Amino acid sequence: MIWTRSNSGIERLSGRPSGRIAGLRLAVLCALFAGLAGCSAEQTALGVSADPVPKSAPRAVGTHRQDGNGDERSLVAAFGGPYSDPKVENLLDGVAARLVAASTEPGLTYKITVLNSPTVNAFSLPDGHLYVTRGLLALANSTSEIAAVLAHEMAHVTARHAIQRVELEKSSALFSKVAAEVLNDPAGGQQLQEKSKLSLASFSRQQEFEADSIGVRTMAKAGYDPYGASHFLSSLARYASLRSALLGSAASSRPDMFSTHPATTERVQMALQSARQLNAPGVGEDDRARYLAAIDGLAFGDDPSQGTVRGRSFYHTRLGFTFTAPEGFSLSGGAEAVQGASASLGRAMRFDTVEVPATTPLDEYLKSGWIEGVEVTRVTTLDVSGLSAVTGVAKSGDWTFRLAAIRQGGMVYRLIFAAKNFSSEADQSFMQSIASFHRLTPEEMERVKPLRLKIVTAGANDTAASLSQGMTDLGIPAEEFSVFNGLDKTAHVEAGSQYKVVGE
Repeated sequence: MIWTRSNSGIERLSGRPSGRIAGLRLAVLCALFAGLAGCSAEQTALGVSADPVPKSAPRAVGTHRQDGNGDERSLVAAFGGPYSDPKVENLLDGVAARLVAASTEPGLTYKITVLNSPTVNAFSLPDGHLYVTRGLLALANSTSEIAAVLAHEMAHVTARHAIQRVELEKSSALFSKVAAEVLNDPAGGQQLQEKSKLSLASFSRQQEFEADSIGVRTMAKAGYDPYGASHFLSSLARYASLRSALLGSAASSRPDMFSTHPATTERVQMALQSARQLNAPGVGEDDRARYLAAIDGLAFGDDPSQGTVRGRSFYHTRLGFTFTAPEGFSLSGGAEAVQGASASLGRAMRFDTVEVPATTPLDEYLKSGWIEGVEVTRVTTLDVSGLSAVTGVAKSGDWTFRLAAIRQGGMVYRLIFAAKNFSSEADQSFMQSIASFHRLTPEEMERVKPLRLKIVTAGANDTAASLSQGMTDLGIPAEEFSVFNGLDKTAHVEAGSQYKVVGE
């Protein structure tokens, strides 16, 4: 849903989910498997983790745009489109109104959209558009935590952070161009460009700290517990670490020098410091029960119509296919691709779709530059569950790749498997995964039901293991129960308390 501030508070406008698996040309294989390959920071745009969990808290992105522009629509579509839930709308309605009234500029207009994405993310645009994913809503545990997220994003808007960044980028680009072209000093232009990268990174990190500080003050003034910010950041850090461990990427535990955000651990400490300057712990609203009631029934994980992961298997009910990853792999869905990895084995994979003319032979397509800069050899034709397919092998640096293209109508489904130590055993597991691709049967279609958050009350004999049993049966790691409920690793379930679980 979308909200705009009006005389009566917050006005809602409807939105409708959309999304599909989009084709994506791969230019740099190193970038594709950066999480396992250890490529440079500038090559990780298509890293192993398809789940774009931020290394830090929600952040502002984008440049100043008018409402309804194509870039913004594309941004929303990339996150699955808008998501509507009346209970969530009512809760965020009240939280947003209180924060706006307590902000430094209560006359500003905001539009808040919940995105139909399982990723944990939030961001803002300088024109007052705020975006929060349902994955982030699932991770938060109280009204003060979600207030911290919204207050942080509003702070980016009131502080004009995105506009300031655009101006700095323009100035940096101009200085580099003058040095290279006007002063005929290409080397000097390159040095200025490298310095500008560092300046922009530092500038963005300072913006995040400033937004945190402003946000904590705003939420406290609005009557919320200011410690909600550090609580949410702590959960975010644990979630990012868990996803990185499952997908074989250590990026989230190590600050990147070109990252536009400081490490989450820094922000937890800064948020704590800001809160301590305002109130003692426990002062202000921190309503867990009301928040959990609002998100009870919230869609969890992937939208089956856009493709969903169940353990090692991926199902797409709208396009009508499924496949299973090799043993030991963890999968993560995304708007553009499904990606996975086995950290212990040093292997990774990617699946996506593209439209290829029916007149183009698959073997020619496989060798025609689908992946730039590598030569595909050992190309053979396959029959995969009655569908035409081809497969081949390619090498790039230390990595060996098993590629496959499967045709169904006007679509070609592409699988890429990678291994540093490419053995017959590894290749056999890759080929078995390719062979698992098939059209969904009616029985399989019926079994793939949307997952939802359910709020349960713990009984006297309940434990974290017993409450999370249904989640593990669905292929969700048991550790996610503790992370999503804000529980420390050593914390025990308390009888009579409410907890989030996931079920169909």
